[in-house]
Amino acid sequence: MAKTLAKSAKSAASAKVSQAQRLRDLLEDAIVEGRFMPGARLDPDALAREYECSRTPIREAIQQLAMSGMVQVVPKRGTFVTQLSVAELVERFEVMAELEALCGRLAARRIDVDELALLRQAHEACRARVEAGDSNGYYYENSVFHHRIYAATHNQFLIQEASRLHAVLQPYRRLQLQVRLRLESSFTEHEAIVAAIAAGDAALAEQRLRDHVMIQGERFNDLVASVNQLKRA
Repeated sequence: MAKTLAKSAKSAASAKVSQAQRLRDLLEDAIVEGRFMPGARLDPDALAREYECSRTPIREAIQQLAMSGMVQVVPKRGTFVTQLSVAELVERFEVMAELEALCGRLAARRIDVDELALLRQAHEACRARVEAGDSNGYYYENSVFHHRIYAATHNQFLIQEASRLHAVLQPYRRLQLQVRLRLESSFTEHEAIVAAIAAGDAALAEQRLRDHVMIQGERFNDLVASVNQLKRA
């Protein structure tokens, strides 16, 4: 009897955890896709109604997002999608540039034939979006492209860390793609990255990915303008 109760309790706990995880994934997607912009307040009651669940798994999902840095819980005020200052953004993009550079170096050494085919497939999907002038579509295909490179490192810890920071920065990367001609230049940079990885040139792949992600020069000015526009909105 005790064994049966323990098994039932374990099953209930697993269901509870999986529901919270599912909600976390849904909320993360909503933030990344721009439904909840940086600075937006998340209302647990409204979210519970939208996702047809109780407040408990919503609270757990929000706690998980807070641990990843995607939302901030402000006592007596509520939960808000993380809105980073320009200085904080530059710091995170610096770290992202180094993580991506490492991913490029390892991918150039470790990528297999099937993974290279998938990377090229993701690159061609980006090309189609550029030719259509579809910045939103490119935004999604761009994410797939970068995750293909992460996967090719065959380093699970690096994949996890790069993916986590990639998700935190996604709303801001989306804003960058709306800057005039950034779509075309991003795709051109992708072309050079694919070539370096395919050639097995680890040092070149590392440098090209670092340059692709790093915020400096005119891209810094564009980022400042985008953040100011977001604050006004």
